[in-house]
Amino acid sequence: MELLSASATELARAIRAKEVSSSEAVEAYLRRIEEINPKLNAVVVVTAERARAEAKEADAALARGSVKGPLHGLPVTIKDAFETAGVISTGGTLGRKAFVPERDATAVARLRAAGAIMLGKTNCPELSLAFESDNLVYGRTTNPYDLSRTPGGSSGGEAAIIAACGSPLGLGSDAAGSIRLPSHYCGIAGIKPTTGRVPRTGHFPSPDGVTQPLWQVGPMARRVEDLILVLPIIAGVDWCDPAIVPMPLGDPAGVKIAGLRVAFYTDNRIFAPTPETAGVVEAAAKALADAGAVVEEALPTGIEQTAELTKAVLGGDGGATVQGLLQAAGTTEMSPLLQRRQKIRTAGKLPIDEFYRQMTRWQKFQSSMLAFFQPYDVIICPANAAPAMPHGTTSDPDKFLAFMYTLTYNLTGWPGVVVRGGTSAEGLPIGVQVVAHAWKEHVALAVAQHLERLLGGWQPPPL
Repeated sequence: MELLSASATELARAIRAKEVSSSEAVEAYLRRIEEINPKLNAVVVVTAERARAEAKEADAALARGSVKGPLHGLPVTIKDAFETAGVISTGGTLGRKAFVPERDATAVARLRAAGAIMLGKTNCPELSLAFESDNLVYGRTTNPYDLSRTPGGSSGGEAAIIAACGSPLGLGSDAAGSIRLPSHYCGIAGIKPTTGRVPRTGHFPSPDGVTQPLWQVGPMARRVEDLILVLPIIAGVDWCDPAIVPMPLGDPAGVKIAGLRVAFYTDNRIFAPTPETAGVVEAAAKALADAGAVVEEALPTGIEQTAELTKAVLGGDGGATVQGLLQAAGTTEMSPLLQRRQKIRTAGKLPIDEFYRQMTRWQKFQSSMLAFFQPYDVIICPANAAPAMPHGTTSDPDKFLAFMYTLTYNLTGWPGVVVRGGTSAEGLPIGVQVVAHAWKEHVALAVAQHLERLLGGWQPPPL
């Protein structure tokens, strides 16, 4: 086993079997972070001494025959949007640059209870509200496949460090594609679970108000098997987040590809994809058809409403929600990325009667999409219209619609997995998005794992 490129599942098994110690794994990843992070700026807080101490404790426990959980002694990284007890948690905003929480976010606490050891915190945009990871606290994160390009946002630090073998596993959040887009840009695997699956308690910003259904928490890793390992650990009610539903998780191992009903599209008719992006999705559809799935090209009914609904849901208040978050955090200076987004939100303010009309339209959109999806088990489509964009361009007005490929499924609340399916002419990863019915994460994960095996999945960056 090559320690740094091993899957989290393989590494956790090797630690439990005493083939490698937790201390050895932690030291190897800390050295890798020291080596590559100056180029990436992905890990913004390194908790080296704490990680070493916890690894030593994990090894001692194993020597006594005690296993804390399925992640015993496994090093991981955590997006800076999650509160971590005793460790600075800024959420990318200046007002919290010295904020140290007393408690872990629920998902973080569950990873630690399962035995995980935090190596450090990873970069994100201010308030996690941009498609690239740059802020006034820590600066800009770069893409390990091309340093002139963004790793995406908002979980861009996680995606970059995982892709570059500086961490085997991470925790991200997604309100518009913030797990799936960086996974696509950096060639790793990530899942946005069903709305109501994983508690958001301890995430900053807190997913309150009308945008609450958009925000989800999920794992990110180089291999799909690691998403399968971690999702059951972090899922389930915590008696704090009122939106979480105690629904059982299915087993991806029980899903048979043959006979699955698959709809696929390469172009959502909102923003045309690059030919290479379309080709990767077509290759994924063919791979499923070759395995016995029933595959047909079909575009969801009503999908064209995604952009207008997104503007209404995220900007109908004229930016008041974002301004309130900044004031509560004590932030008086916004990052340039957030300033650009806030300008758009301010211009999009709706009268209250029009806002309510758009909320009703959102429900009708969900109904229309559900009716389309009824005869299928999964939808296969792009994660974005293009591979990773150059730094500073994701907020350009002519690029906004490129991100609707993920936003559609924040609006529906359905689970979506992204896995690498190919490579652009520039050597950039291209992901495939696999969407399943609500509460059917196991189906999306099984399909994504099948595509990973056939199309290659994660490939090492040229660092």
